[in-house]
Amino acid sequence: MIHLDTSWLVLALARGSAADRRLRAWLREGRELGISAVGWAEFLCGPIGPEAIELAARIVGDPVAFAAAEAELAARLFNETGRRRGSLADCMIAATAIGARAPLATANPRDFGRFARAGLVLAGA
Repeated sequence: MIHLDTSWLVLALARGSAADRRLRAWLREGRELGISAVGWAEFLCGPIGPEAIELAARIVGDPVAFAAAEAELAARLFNETGRRRGSLADCMIAATAIGARAPLATANPRDFGRFARAGLVLAGA
């Protein structure tokens, strides 16, 4: 499974974008795609229309839960990477991908690259 970050999913829904082409290639290859419940919540905050929400839901299926193990890892990531204001959601998304042993597709590799030491692998764009 490849987890999608919110920013990447938004870009992938822009027809003809590089992320859209990559998404279509992954789907042709039969790759399973997912998103954390945290990323899904960010996505639903929009602005995004109902058609895009329906399409995204078909692509990613049910969001991957964020539970106690992910919360503990997210807190560790947050503390170990400088307790940056506004970065907790990224820590939560990274923790979910790490816990699922899934690479993360993101439009913000710089934001997520700092989690590599904890085991996060970024999906090739």
